[in-house]
Order: sequence, then structure tokens, then C-alpha cells
Amino acid sequence: MTQKITMTEILDDLRVADEITRRFERHYWLSSEDFYDLYQKGLLDDGEHTEEFAEWAGYYNIKIDRESLLSKLSSERMRKLQAGRVGDFVSIDPKEPELFVDM
Repeated sequence: MTQKITMTEILDDLRVADEITRRFERHYWLSSEDFYDLYQKGLLDDGEHTEEFAEWAGYYNIKIDRESLLSKLSSERMRKLQAGRVGDFVSIDPKEPELFVDM
């Protein structure tokens, strides 16, 4: 299924995911990247923090996914801006870009 996602939606999702992962990082004094590596290997939980760690992993996955979409959308926008260049300058239109992704 293909779905449209806008730059605003990507940035909003990133902001929320970043805020939540930062809260976990401050609580456990561990980067989300390092946490996720341990989590993926099954080395973290004795059952006491299962739900909390699953939430952290979920928001980290959202963050990684949205960063990838942001990069893809930005690259597409740059390509279009370069193609539409007039002379030595690139004209940036404030119209919000959107991306169609398979969900």
C-alpha cells in the first residue's frame, strides 16, 4: 500500500520520537543506538523492563525510519531544485514537499 507523507508529518514524528528516546537515554544513561543493539541481541531484559524497553525500541525504530524518509525526501527535493535552476541560483518554493512510500 502506498501512502503520502509530508515533510511536516515526518518532522513531527521525528520530534516526538526524539523527545521520547532522549527521555530513555537520560533515564538509563545509554544512547538509543547502543540500547537497540543490546535489545536486538536479547541481552537486556530479565522481564522487569519488557514493556519499557519495547516502547524505547519502538520509538527508536520510528526515529530511524523517519530520518531515512527525511533524507529521501530532501534528496528528491534537491534533485528537483537543481533541475529547475535558473542561471546560477536555485529557487526554493515554500510549497511543502510530499513523498509517497510503501507502508
